[in-house]
Amino acid sequence: MNTRTNIAVIGTGRMGSVHVANLVNRIPQANLVAICDIRLEVAQAVAAQWAIQRVVQDYHELLQDPDIQAVLIATSTNTHAAIIKDCAAAGKQIFSEKPLALDLESIDDALQAVEKAGVKLQVGFNRRFDKSFQKVREIVHSGDLGRPCILRITNRDPELPAIEFLKVSGGLFLDMTIHDFDMARFQIGEVDEVYATGSVLIDSELESFGDLDTAVIVLKFKDGTLGMIDNSRQAVYGYDQQLEVFCLNGSAHAENEIEHTAVKANREGFHSARVPHFFMQRYAPCYVDEVSQFIDCVREDRPTPTTGEDGRMAVAIGHAAWKSYHENRPVKIAEILQKPS
Repeated sequence: MNTRTNIAVIGTGRMGSVHVANLVNRIPQANLVAICDIRLEVAQAVAAQWAIQRVVQDYHELLQDPDIQAVLIATSTNTHAAIIKDCAAAGKQIFSEKPLALDLESIDDALQAVEKAGVKLQVGFNRRFDKSFQKVREIVHSGDLGRPCILRITNRDPELPAIEFLKVSGGLFLDMTIHDFDMARFQIGEVDEVYATGSVLIDSELESFGDLDTAVIVLKFKDGTLGMIDNSRQAVYGYDQQLEVFCLNGSAHAENEIEHTAVKANREGFHSARVPHFFMQRYAPCYVDEVSQFIDCVREDRPTPTTGEDGRMAVAIGHAAWKSYHENRPVKIAEILQKPS
């Protein structure tokens, strides 16, 4: 297939604008034909920056265009599920930012629409495309180190996001830790049980709407492997992203990436580079790779590397973590997934 795949982006905020830039500059097999945002002036500014000819305020206009083959959804979380259903009904291939929704019922409705339409759905779990995390998984799954025993994930933001964003984000476990829950499944497999504890240690305003800024989560996987995730919304030294899988015959780990490997030594000691300060710096190549692979899957009609079920399970684990925190007990994922009678 020589012709490029026509794609439109819905939502041109922080993440949407990153995807727009990548589609224009770094993904040659894609043809970005239109962008959309309910804040028309925001979309127009992005369009002007990248010479995009078509800008709309209502995404339904794009769904009526038979020349648009795929849609990338980067709107606010509370709109994802409805837009996914509309895109599926229009026969569009779908890439959606995480989470698919904050409740499982909405996610299930969206996934049913996708299945009924027979279209593809890829969820934006960008960390699966990190080369170091992929290498750890490759090493562990090769079997050279024996069976996994303990998974350890460190995920610490350099600074607290805006309070107004946090109020509608779904809280720490559904906004921040959701990436770690997906990474845990990516590295080890299905989670059976969750125990979560947390505190507000950085900004007391989070207490007013029931959120946390510091947490530790213990996972028990279906195969018996144990996992531990530590989260903080403020690491003053930069964006702290580390991963280790300890196995019977050794371990595999991914350290923080740094700006360079040069080390200065003097009377005061050794001085090395800082870690990246922002997730968009740290995972910049991943944002390109995930969308590039999505386009390839559309063009070659093969399964996407992340699926709607991946998005669903990460949210389910997030709900189990919140239930565990509030009830101060381990929670089985089955409790969350069971349908009310």
